[in-house]
Amino acid sequence: MTALAAALASPSLSQVGAIARRAIVRTARQPASVIPPLVFPMALMAVNAAGLDSSTELPGFPTDSFLAFALAVPFIQGALFSTMNAGTDLARDIDTGFVNRLALTAMRDWSLLFGQLSGVVVLGVFQAVFYLSVGLVVGVDFAAGPAGIALLLVYAVIVSLSFGAVGAWLAYRFGSGETIQALFPVLFVFLFISSMNAPRDLIGVEWFRTAATLNPVSYMIEAVRSLIIEGWNWQALGLGFGFTIAIGIVALFLASRALRTRMTRT
Repeated sequence: MTALAAALASPSLSQVGAIARRAIVRTARQPASVIPPLVFPMALMAVNAAGLDSSTELPGFPTDSFLAFALAVPFIQGALFSTMNAGTDLARDIDTGFVNRLALTAMRDWSLLFGQLSGVVVLGVFQAVFYLSVGLVVGVDFAAGPAGIALLLVYAVIVSLSFGAVGAWLAYRFGSGETIQALFPVLFVFLFISSMNAPRDLIGVEWFRTAATLNPVSYMIEAVRSLIIEGWNWQALGLGFGFTIAIGIVALFLASRALRTRMTRT
């Protein structure tokens, strides 16, 4: 706490660094924050690959390996866990009075926000490396090659930051870890009503196809999927990066406003 207190009086980058170190260490010390984002997406992928493998025989299916098709899903599912983890940790800081105490220091609100999201981003990169490693071990070929894998890691940073910002906004807006956990299933609905299990043009139920087309999560998944099974599909990448960055900008703006309001109240 002495090092943290000294950093609070330092320039903004030092403030971000001090809060970031705290966030990263806290995340690393909580197995409940690290293990579920690794295990659950892989388990869901294995179940789907076993049960839906025959769908690769449909005319127009983009690959003959459903495992390669499904590998894109954990990247976004893990990011949803980032939303809950970020929100829960930040809500805990509010409950314990940590944010209140920082309001009495020279800490800037954006330094606090970006510093606290650092733990989520580091976890997101670790998750992405784990998913990529599992894919390589089970024999998935990455059509985009090493450059595509590097771009996936960059994308993992952006997705984790964007979804973590959503969790931060919810935490600063409601200030309750229980509320964040209650909203998590609602966020998960966006994953299931997407193109996670079938290409949108092969979805036979019209209302579901329409919902998946309107759902930004579909394009986030398809951006990852394009690098795995297609190569360099610039349209898919543009839509995936575009929606992710747009969500991140809006979420960061809302989180910053909610944090400023909360720190003003204290």
